[in-house]
Amino acid sequence: MSGLLGKKIGMTRVIQEDGRVVPITVVQCAPNVVAQIKTVEKDGYSAVVLGFDPLKKATKTRKFHHMKEFRLEEGKEMKKGEEVTVEIFSEGDEVSISGTSKGKGFQGVVRRHHMAGGPASHGSHFKREPGSVGARAKPGKIHRGKRMAGHMGSETVTSKSSVVYLDKKNNLVGIKGALPGGMNTLITIKKLA
Repeated sequence: MSGLLGKKIGMTRVIQEDGRVVPITVVQCAPNVVAQIKTVEKDGYSAVVLGFDPLKKATKTRKFHHMKEFRLEEGKEMKKGEEVTVEIFSEGDEVSISGTSKGKGFQGVVRRHHMAGGPASHGSHFKREPGSVGARAKPGKIHRGKRMAGHMGSETVTSKSSVVYLDKKNNLVGIKGALPGGMNTLITIKKLA
């Protein structure tokens, strides 16, 4: 199995044997359940769909709040209903982490793109504005991709890190550094080859 779904709990730190202090984000990975199996014969590839955070009242078609597909290694087989725990990881494993970053709403160019703005004193009316945005009459439009004010945050962020702490009894994984999103954000952890 190559990955797991979990919930971000918060940040803390771990003091290693050589005295270094390592900041970690703790992710609670309650046992994921195999909800569906995809086979080469039927789907063209082998994978499993893991379910995380079971619904209080399961319906005919939906039994979990979150579901995610993970590829299976060649030769490995799993059964529907089987549980996947944090035991697939070990300390020092390199992992890829995905999550949704915190939403920051509609922001101007100074905060969103770190533009300088204009002078802040002596009667200047050009403070936090974007300035000139287009060319002349020839294009007669603003080109696609121009950095302007707009919606910021609330997007999928993926980063690489390593597993520093593992608590198999309480299903906790400590990942080095900060992870995207606030408390209780859904985090996808994938083991790197």
